[in-house]
Amino acid sequence: MPMMQRRISAFLEAQAAELDAAPNTLAAYGRDLMDFSDWLQKRDLDFDTLGRADVEAYLIHCNAQGLADSTRARRLSSIKGLFRFAFEEGWRKENPAIQINGPGRRKTLPKTLSEEEVERLLTAARSTGRNKADRLRNTCLMELLYATGMRVSELVALPVNAARGDPRMLLVCGKGGKERMVPLSPPSRQALSAWLDLRDRRADSDRARGKPESAFLFPSHGKSGHLTRHRFYALVKEIALAAGVAPDRVTPHALRHAFATHLLANGADLRAIQTLLGHADISTTEIYTHVLDARLKDLVLRHHPLARDE
Repeated sequence: MPMMQRRISAFLEAQAAELDAAPNTLAAYGRDLMDFSDWLQKRDLDFDTLGRADVEAYLIHCNAQGLADSTRARRLSSIKGLFRFAFEEGWRKENPAIQINGPGRRKTLPKTLSEEEVERLLTAARSTGRNKADRLRNTCLMELLYATGMRVSELVALPVNAARGDPRMLLVCGKGGKERMVPLSPPSRQALSAWLDLRDRRADSDRARGKPESAFLFPSHGKSGHLTRHRFYALVKEIALAAGVAPDRVTPHALRHAFATHLLANGADLRAIQTLLGHADISTTEIYTHVLDARLKDLVLRHHPLARDE
């Protein structure tokens, strides 16, 4: 099933780039999805036309094998992730696994960063790069990501026309083709203006040599035509090293979490954060209240006089 294998590979690459999934986790997801693929192939089922009943039949098959709850929960998570990715990429018009509940799993809180760590990252971006163009681009990328909470895929694929005219808001095309407006902070507008000025001068030079102008804000010579998620992921790691922040804690997705957590900590409304992040369901956004609760608990345990050891 070559097509299925290509889709699984694309999904795993996205997990590595956007969520900083550990190699062992990716390997486990890969094994889970290949088992699912083999099961489909033996029953002559097509991934593009699967329904909820087919996914549930696979889960019953897993249960009959005597697999542990944690293994079955992970397999369902892998399958849900693949269907969600398929929907976002336009391979399918619906996600048949979205309402399927599996064995309970303990919720893990998203990785986030302190405001001081983010400030160090933004400062480091201004001096990270081989030349002025790289430094301006890196600064713009980091400022936009933290100012808007965009997904990395939304950021790298921004059309240049969205940034014209010194905008106070950016129009972002999110999951499922849904559009939303995100506001820009003064520092992000300054970084955008500086990068756009240099980018346009480069585009003018390219046109003079007969090269067409890229439609993207962050152009690249690669197949996609814009900076890739993998390249930006590597850039973030470089910037983290320069900032003195542990690279294993810094990913594009961690900065998206920091955007939401810092907004909530400073009094923003949960519904407003839901809109800015492009979450379809408020329950997805509510995870940030748990992050905040965990940080407050830690604060009390470290600083309250009654919590200190004698």
